[in-house]
Amino acid sequence: MLYDRAKIFVQGGGGGSGVVSFRREAHVPRGGPDGGDGGRGADVVIVCDPSLRDLQSFKRKAHYKARRGGHGEGANRHGASPEALEVRVPPGTVVEDTEGELRYDLTEPGQRAVVARGGLGGRGNRHFTTPTRQAPRFAERGLPGEERWLELRLKLLADAGLVGLPNAGKSSLLARITRAQPRVADYPFTTLEPVLGTIERDERQLVLADIPGLIEGAGEGAGLGHEFLAHVERTRLLVHVLDLSPLDGSDPVGNYETVEAELAGYGAGLEVLPRILCLSKADLMPPNQAEAAQQEWRERLGVEVVVTSSATGSGLDELVDAIFRNVPGEALPLAAEPREAPAEHRVYRPGADDGFRVQRLGDGTFRVSGGRVERLIARHDMDNEDAQRYVEDRLRSMGVIRALEAAGFEAGDDVEIAGMVFELDPA
Repeated sequence: MLYDRAKIFVQGGGGGSGVVSFRREAHVPRGGPDGGDGGRGADVVIVCDPSLRDLQSFKRKAHYKARRGGHGEGANRHGASPEALEVRVPPGTVVEDTEGELRYDLTEPGQRAVVARGGLGGRGNRHFTTPTRQAPRFAERGLPGEERWLELRLKLLADAGLVGLPNAGKSSLLARITRAQPRVADYPFTTLEPVLGTIERDERQLVLADIPGLIEGAGEGAGLGHEFLAHVERTRLLVHVLDLSPLDGSDPVGNYETVEAELAGYGAGLEVLPRILCLSKADLMPPNQAEAAQQEWRERLGVEVVVTSSATGSGLDELVDAIFRNVPGEALPLAAEPREAPAEHRVYRPGADDGFRVQRLGDGTFRVSGGRVERLIARHDMDNEDAQRYVEDRLRSMGVIRALEAAGFEAGDDVEIAGMVFELDPA
């Protein structure tokens, strides 16, 4: 079974904390601070791996947490920054944040996308020395890594796709012209998942996909319509397989229009892709009728029309030649140097994380919110008096104290930041 959808949780590693340490050496009576910095947490990186076929591995594991950074040590020794956690996906995978803030499309082997960055490490106490604070007894904590839920969707990478109604003969064609072994039977919906095969001509190789049969309403999601049509999006040529004499007595013209209407209704540019019409099962009618049907369809559509029979093998070479003629450009890339995957969509709000907001809650309590202010609190131990004084100085330099006073803040009022409540001295 082809697994083409998955949902996973990724979490970057937390940053290591800085350390409070003072130099201790013989004959050095006043050793200064030498606390090392914490290491940065590891990122979670999605990597495009050509050896994978589908997203089946994510059925067994859905949570990926990167390693945290090491804590700092004395003697200015920094904590370790571990390597990124790599999550491997097959080519053709679309990675999307459930919040809609990022979207990556990984199509080439070796492409990489950072989906959860590790947290920054905290600074050791040696960074906080000043002329008036020569022996700081506090250090920064490391910050947590990013975390998010991701939706993975696989859209097969194929040069050409076989489309048509159920039982039109697509799987039989694929089995005859490639080494693929799709399930074949004389009833509809034999194929329940896309199947890939390759064809070769003159040192050129193309990938051919058998897309499961489309029914009326597939474009609106009837049956498994959307799942099947998603695999056609990346193809550069559509081979519409049409049964010349359907066993159910249906009209081939109506059958053709049904499939084309579903392709157009789905969108994603499928209606403008190059087409070849393949009239299948020609062995079930006299040769002169098959030739007349070929001419009629060629005049009707103005596209290349090939008459084939998987049972006798007639017309198969002509079909392969037509596919090679009509697939534009070179074949899809099979290898590439490792590189960053381009973000098709990423939300960026300039300065949104640097500001802060002051709210008066009543009863002498104020709330300050904002990413920069909340990170400042998260980095420090607010039970440490030295850390408290440092944080208060930083809030004053950031303009928070001034904003509180403008909102009516007075000495003795409580201030809530990042879920913590404490008193500030406005003086």
